[in-house]
Amino acid sequence: FIVSLVKYNNNSISAVTSAASIPSGALTHIKTVTASNASNITFIHGTSDVVFDSTYPIYVIKLINCKPASGANLKWNATTDGSNFNVVVTNTTFVAEHSEDNSSVARLTYSAGYDDAQAADPYLAIINKGGYDTGADASGSGEIKIFSPSSTTFVKHYMSRINGMSEYPGSSDCYTAGYFNTTSALTGFRIEALAQNITGTVKLYGIKDS
Repeated sequence: FIVSLVKYNNNSISAVTSAASIPSGALTHIKTVTASNASNITFIHGTSDVVFDSTYPIYVIKLINCKPASGANLKWNATTDGSNFNVVVTNTTFVAEHSEDNSSVARLTYSAGYDDAQAADPYLAIINKGGYDTGADASGSGEIKIFSPSSTTFVKHYMSRINGMSEYPGSSDCYTAGYFNTTSALTGFRIEALAQNITGTVKLYGIKDS
């Protein structure tokens, strides 16, 4: 709380506390979507209280226990018109991996096979492997940062880091970075699994300009 000290004519001092004076943080929650066996998880600016425009220069997308129906990889894409999710991407990927039983994989590797050069539907996780473990306890969590999605001057840069329980089973810590190669404003995005339904929670935040 912000406390103000007010001095009256009789020289007494009173403390006035105002909840309205509390400064809000730089990270502002916009929308949470929780899906159960859905075809995708979609956020469109202006729909269902979603803000995804010039209001914030940076947006943060948090994935919480996102699970493909049958162990597929996770991917995402963006739209410029609210309906077609086909914006092409150029990106690069790498992954740190470690198998659960310590018997096979323990490595940090560049994932050339998951790089995109002017392709839609870039992968987020599990890169470098066939996908998630299909056990009931398998899922992936992490975040994506996207910068100035409403710019009509620049391409739209993003970075993501998502850890998932891969098919080993084991930990796959997946990093991707790239850009949506368009100078049109992005008006939304979707998270989905490759040719499968998805269950999980996605949260959208905006970071205020300094």
